[in-house]
Amino acid sequence: MNWSLPEDLSTPALVVDHDALVANVARMAASMGERGVALRPHAKTHKSLAIAALQRAHGASGLTVATVGEAEVFAEDGWDDIFIAYPVIAQRDKARRLAHLGRRMHLSVGVDSVDGAALLVAAGLAGMVTAMIEIDSGQHRTGVAPEDAGDLAEAVTRRGLQVEGVFTHGGQSYRAPGAPAGAARDEVVQLGRAVEALERRDVAVVRVSAGSSPTVMGSAVPPVTEERPGTYVFNDRQQVALGAAETAQVALAVAATVVSTAVRGQVVLDAGSKSLGSDRPAWLTGFGVVPELGGAVVTTLSECHAIVDLGDHPPPRVGTMVRVVPNHVCPVVNLFDSYSVVSTGEVIDRWPVAARGHLS
Repeated sequence: MNWSLPEDLSTPALVVDHDALVANVARMAASMGERGVALRPHAKTHKSLAIAALQRAHGASGLTVATVGEAEVFAEDGWDDIFIAYPVIAQRDKARRLAHLGRRMHLSVGVDSVDGAALLVAAGLAGMVTAMIEIDSGQHRTGVAPEDAGDLAEAVTRRGLQVEGVFTHGGQSYRAPGAPAGAARDEVVQLGRAVEALERRDVAVVRVSAGSSPTVMGSAVPPVTEERPGTYVFNDRQQVALGAAETAQVALAVAATVVSTAVRGQVVLDAGSKSLGSDRPAWLTGFGVVPELGGAVVTTLSECHAIVDLGDHPPPRVGTMVRVVPNHVCPVVNLFDSYSVVSTGEVIDRWPVAARGHLS
C-alpha cells in the first residue's frame, strides 16, 4: 500500500486509491485476455457504478451480481448482460422484478434444483431468463454434484427453461493459506465433469463459469470460458494472506482516527464493527491490520471502537489518522454510503456505493 490518506477526511471513511484500483482492474483484464477467457466480474464486492464502468472500459463481457436488487441497480446504469450467480427463487415480488429485468436484457440466473426451476417457470420467466446449472466443486454450500448436473439440466430444459451452461464457486479457497491452488484445480476438474454430464443429455453448453479471486489465475483454463472474480478490484488482508495479492495491490482501507491511548500497549480507533465488519477466518488473527502502526493487528471490536495491539510499536498521538486494511472487504463496502477516492494523498472524487443494501 504505497498510498497515503488526505488529512481532511472525516473518519471512519471508506477510502480507495484510484491508481491501485485502476492497476488491479487492468491487470485482471489483461490476464484473462491473454488466456482467451471472458471476464464477468462480481459486483457484490464494490457495488459501484463507477467501478463497474471502469471494468466495462477494460473489456468486461458482462456483470455478475448476488441479488435481484443488485441486478436492478446495474441494469438502470445500462448493463444489458447480467448473471445472478445465486439459486434465485422466483417468489413474491422477485417474480415480477425478474420479469421486468428479463424483458430488457440478457439475464441468466443460477439453478441448483428442479424446484427452483419450477418456480422460475411458474413465474412466467421461461424465455425471459436463461439458467446456469450450479455445481458443487468442493465448498459444499450450494450446487449439485457434477455427475448430477446433466440430469438437472435435462429436467430444467423439459420445463421450458433454456440452460446456458454450468458454474461454480471454489469457495474452499478461503479455508487456509495454500488452499487456492487445490480449489482452482477442483473448479476446473468438476466443471469438466459437469460439461460431460450435460453433453450426455444432449444439452448444449455455451458458458462454463468459474469464480473466485484466489483461484482465478489457476482456473482460467479449458473448459472454463469465463471467470467471475470480485475482490481483486480492491484486495484485502485475506487475499494477501492467501497469496492471491501483494500488499502493494491493496487499493482500499478504512480511514480511522486514534481516539485513546489510555491503556498501555494498545490504541483505540473510531472504526468498530459498524465500519470494519466482523469477518475473521479461523486461520487469521484479529479483524484487520494498520500499516501506519507497523502492521499492528485489530484484536477487538465493539460497535464504534477498534482496539489495536501495538506490540513493540510506539504509541501514536491521539488524533492520528491511520488506515485499517480489513480482513474481508466485501461486507465492509456494504457498511458505507460512499467511497472517498484518493490519488497522491488528495481526494479526487466521491463515488456512491450505489447497490448498498440491495440484498433482496
